[in-house]
Amino acid sequence: MTPQEFEISLKKGTVPTICFLYGEEQFLVERAVNMLLDRAVDPTLKDFNFNLFYGNESKGVDIVDAAQTLPMFAERRAVLVKRAEQLKAEALEMMLPYILNPSPGTCLLLTGTKIDQRKKFFLEFKKHGVLVEYKRFYDNKLSGFIQSESVAQGKPIETAAAELLSALIGNNLQELSSQIQKLVVYVGTKSRITVDDVRTMASSSKAFTAFELAKFLGLRDVQNSIRSLDALFLNGEEAPMMIGALTRHFRQLWRVRELLDKKMQPADISRELSINSFFLGEIVAQARNFPRRELKRIFDEFYRCDVASKTGGQPYTLLHGLTMGICTGSW
Repeated sequence: MTPQEFEISLKKGTVPTICFLYGEEQFLVERAVNMLLDRAVDPTLKDFNFNLFYGNESKGVDIVDAAQTLPMFAERRAVLVKRAEQLKAEALEMMLPYILNPSPGTCLLLTGTKIDQRKKFFLEFKKHGVLVEYKRFYDNKLSGFIQSESVAQGKPIETAAAELLSALIGNNLQELSSQIQKLVVYVGTKSRITVDDVRTMASSSKAFTAFELAKFLGLRDVQNSIRSLDALFLNGEEAPMMIGALTRHFRQLWRVRELLDKKMQPADISRELSINSFFLGEIVAQARNFPRRELKRIFDEFYRCDVASKTGGQPYTLLHGLTMGICTGSW
């Protein structure tokens, strides 16, 4: 079952007797858990009808005993097992008969980051229960997530504003959701969230400074690049985060540069790479500053700096050298 199908099923009132939610995108897993528990257990009776276990410290017999306990003063009880991928083999073996014949008055919910679907336990789980994977979003899906999240929180967001927020924050759904909440409060009675709203709210954040650094590097602006770099370090930002933000930005410049070299027109580049026309001119201008052979060298340097920053290298020295190299072309 897909996450979308699972959510639709919940909204229709269907509560599974056994369910496993897993995947890299733990923000979505946790949100789905809360949605399911809200429907599975009466909040006023949760103290009597809810059990929480952790896979790395629980025995299968305890989980099964809880799941087989009748609900008290309610239609259903819920048993949640977090970090279920850490359940030991003997625990899974103990739980298997229950998976084949679950209690109709219990919702047994397991969560984790990954599972081995070759194991008998998960093969049977897939046959008898609900198995839902929450994969990490690709960058090109973030704008859609932001727009959906904004509507859900009661305030639509312009497409360009969603793309700017995506560029600022990156692939961190928890932080994106938090920023959207702040934007909804900030815009007040306005009908929608605009690019200017995002710029204003983000201007004091480290994410905005990282975005500025990427932009100034793309423009080969030495003075402002160093200023942005210094601000990031003063704010306590770590080198891997900065390198990740720069890598995302220059990956986009490389893709644009490839299409420019093929004589593709800006409007066609916008459609091909799903770049909003609001940002297209600036991105194309930056891409023209870097031939592909130089972009390859830059990515080699990103890799070298990332490894060095994690193995004892001095972060500021590494990033300062990287900044000067990109801006001046002197390596």
